[in-house]
Amino acid sequence: MLTNLLLDRLKASAPARVVTVSSHVQAEGRIEFDDLQSAGNYSGQAAYSQSKLANVMFTNELARRLEDTGVTANSLHPGIVRTNFGAEDQARVFTVVSKPVLPFLKTPAQGAQASIYLASSPNMHGVTGEFFANGKPKTANRVTYDTDMTARSGTSAPT
Repeated sequence: MLTNLLLDRLKASAPARVVTVSSHVQAEGRIEFDDLQSAGNYSGQAAYSQSKLANVMFTNELARRLEDTGVTANSLHPGIVRTNFGAEDQARVFTVVSKPVLPFLKTPAQGAQASIYLASSPNMHGVTGEFFANGKPKTANRVTYDTDMTARSGTSAPT
């Protein structure tokens, strides 16, 4: 919603960049347009993967629709970052398993570096419609390249 509300300003300020944070789990996601709320069969992990896939689909469609406007759109997986994500999870196993792993996760500042790079590096000028992980372009879920599917992803950016 925020991106769509800012589109006129972004175009007027071109060159401009939109950077969407997603996750590597987008690769496992599936979009069920007939049941976006997973009312028929809810799984927290499946819902999370679907939401991260939707982020990449939105971004790729936005990049396509903003072609030749001077506004680029890319998405990324920032790495696994040490945050409070999942802290409210009542599953005791999550708490037990997460403690030994914490020291190996990126700090929030380290996790932000990928977004900062995509938003500000001269090397990213003109790069659009890409998914990045570990600072490099990666192939995303195949559905993110399907223009019929991405057009349904909910963006209301002008064509």
